[in-house]
Amino acid sequence: MLSIPDILMIVEAFDPGDDPAAEASRRQTLELLSRSPFPLSRTNVHPGHLTGSAVVLSPDRQRVLLVFHHRLQRWLQPGGHVEPSDTDIMATARREVFEETGITGRVDHVPVLVGVDVHRIPVSEREPSHLHHDLVFRVIAEAEDFRLSAEAPKVAWCPVDDLRPYGLDPFITKAIRRACIENLSSHSSQPHHAGD
Repeated sequence: MLSIPDILMIVEAFDPGDDPAAEASRRQTLELLSRSPFPLSRTNVHPGHLTGSAVVLSPDRQRVLLVFHHRLQRWLQPGGHVEPSDTDIMATARREVFEETGITGRVDHVPVLVGVDVHRIPVSEREPSHLHHDLVFRVIAEAEDFRLSAEAPKVAWCPVDDLRPYGLDPFITKAIRRACIENLSSHSSQPHHAGD
C-alpha cells in the first residue's frame, strides 16, 4: 500500500548535487507531501499531485528508452499517474513503463530515485492547468523488445551519450546522467522501517 511517510523518506534522501532546479523541485515535493491532504490523487490540481516515471536503461546500460508523448508532442521518459493498486511509488514507475512500452524491469535491480521534477501540465478539455511533482526512478530493462501503445505511439532506444536529436528537457538529461552512475545506491530510495 502506498505510504506517504515512505515517499517522504525517499524524496528526503534524494541528493540533487549541484542542480538547483532539482533541489527546488525536491523542496516543493516535500512541501506537497507534508501539507496536501491528497498528494497522490490526480484530481488534486491545487497545488498538484505526485507522478512516477522512469529512466529505463538497456541491459548493457548503453541506451535509454524514450517515448514520444502524443499530447505534449515531445520525447519524454515513460511515466504517469499513481493508481490505487500501486504498492509503492516505485511500482507506479514500473507499471507505467510496462503499460506504455511493454518493457519490464529486472527484478534484481531495485529502482533508484534519480530525479525530482515539478512541471506544469497545460490545460486540456478534461482538466485545468496543474503541477506534476514527478519522481523519476532508474529501471534496468529485462530486455530491449518493446511494443507501441496509444499513449506512446513512438518508442526509441537512444544512445545515452548522444541525446541531442531528441530535444530533451535538461532535467531529463540530468536524470539520465545520474541513472548511468554504476554505483548509485539503491539505499537512498529504499524506505527503512523500524526492525529492518
